[in-house]
Amino acid sequence: MVERIIIAPYDPEWPELFRQLGARLREALGDVALRIDHIGSTSIPGMDAKPIIDVQISVAALDPVDPFRIPLESVGFVWRADNPELTKRYFREQPGARRAHIHVRKHGSFSQQFPLLFRDYLRAHPQEVPPYFAMKYRLAEQYGEDREGYTIAKGDFVWAVVRKADEWAQDIGWEPGPSDA
Repeated sequence: MVERIIIAPYDPEWPELFRQLGARLREALGDVALRIDHIGSTSIPGMDAKPIIDVQISVAALDPVDPFRIPLESVGFVWRADNPELTKRYFREQPGARRAHIHVRKHGSFSQQFPLLFRDYLRAHPQEVPPYFAMKYRLAEQYGEDREGYTIAKGDFVWAVVRKADEWAQDIGWEPGPSDA
């Protein structure tokens, strides 16, 4: 069933929901997870967002998948083997469970660093948050149930933020902080 894109006001419970989920994931994955981080819009204070907790798990290698697939499935996540993005392995909640997306990426890769830099830049620059979520509301209304169209339409804005984030990273010598879980 296709669902309408819904943007919700920032919920101060989102960080706690991540902490609980992150603890479960850390217990299940142990040292297989080099990092477990809260990423995406729900990780940014004040950011209105789709109410989905996005988690990035950084691992030494994406293949073989069993070292992380088996533990993730044991705590209720479903591997989406058909995910076309080859720089990650993607898991979703079971039907009926609270929405959570698990992105497993190779530690140190561009695809692993990108969401951490984006998140950290927006956390450090709260003035960038309202224009981003205002655009998300407009696009959610415009694209309705078309998630791919919605994501593509955000692209120019996201890349403009990434260019600023890269300059900021160079200026301060940014590196990811410690793992969130």
